[in-house]
Amino acid sequence: MSSATSPFPARIELTGEGLVLRDWTESDLSAMPALFDDPDVAYWTPLASPFDRQVAATRLERDRKLRAEGTTILLAITLDGGAPLGEVMLRRLPDGVELGYAVGPAHRGQGLAVRAVRVMAAYAFEELGVERAVLELEAENAASVAVAERAGFTLLDVPLIEGQEKGRPFVLQTWELTRTS
Repeated sequence: MSSATSPFPARIELTGEGLVLRDWTESDLSAMPALFDDPDVAYWTPLASPFDRQVAATRLERDRKLRAEGTTILLAITLDGGAPLGEVMLRRLPDGVELGYAVGPAHRGQGLAVRAVRVMAAYAFEELGVERAVLELEAENAASVAVAERAGFTLLDVPLIEGQEKGRPFVLQTWELTRTS
């Protein structure tokens, strides 16, 4: 099995930037709807909407499968390992990793996404040995563009990614952070 598809550790906890990024657990299921059943999350992300406890349970099961397959990890963003405030995602790509995030509406404006992306990028560079991390964002999503800029990502001059999700078209820009950035 190549390192690109080898399983991630069964448990992951990353600390830095005043955060603890930790595994989601069954005890988080009741908190997830307050974080992800939100119009902004529904509009800008592929997360299911409406997002209820059953969707959360199904998602937790799917996330564990993707981790075991070695493709994706999703970690709860917390201040101290306790209550989740959002989520950060890492997905392996052939030439690096893609990162993503969502922060609950009650916890926005605290720099959580910027800090979580920096911690996850450091994990990708130091532990996974990748050379680049990317964010794929819609230019109209000003909050996410600000996260990319504040986290040190650079907008690449590459073709836009066009698609459709949840019945609406989208166009994504690619932002990059390299190990040497």
